[in-house]
Amino acid sequence: MTRFLYFMDIKFIPKRILNIMISPVKTWAVIHSENKSARDTAYKIVFPLSVLVAVAAAIGSFIFTHSQLSVVYSVFMGIKYLILITTVVYLSAIIFNTITHTLDLGRDYSISFRIIAYSLIPLLLCLIVSLVFESLFFINILAFYGLFIFWAGAERMLDPPAHKKVPMLIAASVTVIVLFISINWILTRVFDRIYFAFLA
Repeated sequence: MTRFLYFMDIKFIPKRILNIMISPVKTWAVIHSENKSARDTAYKIVFPLSVLVAVAAAIGSFIFTHSQLSVVYSVFMGIKYLILITTVVYLSAIIFNTITHTLDLGRDYSISFRIIAYSLIPLLLCLIVSLVFESLFFINILAFYGLFIFWAGAERMLDPPAHKKVPMLIAASVTVIVLFISINWILTRVFDRIYFAFLA
């Protein structure tokens, strides 16, 4: 029960999200001083936002994009996005941790996880809107603000030399994009096959 209440810190979540969006440099200084674990960031940021994305996907599917199908399919879409977001965050953090080690920037999974998790907040916020209202898909362009959050976070948490900043940014961006597209494709095929084979 205590862990559940810790997970549902409804005061911390909106405040931290607002701060990282409005003032990322100052917020990264706070995050750095807190020195929290990857688990803490997962409970307080990744999981709550992933659940919101999943709910948005289910609602959007049921009302708009797949209204001709049963509610079960919409639930599947919600589960798909929950798995998609959490998997992308964890795998991206693991790969980014390897990238930082390769670039001689250290190897600290908790730092890599925090940088990836907070950098993806703009994308997750955009998905919450665009998955409910498909006509607002263009809003996802705002997710690129996450690049600035990443840049600010990497400078504060890793302090990379100037010549390593761009390669690090490109490598991390490509990692997230490739993982998101490939895992989304795989999960879509798996859930569609299950639904149309057994539940349609």
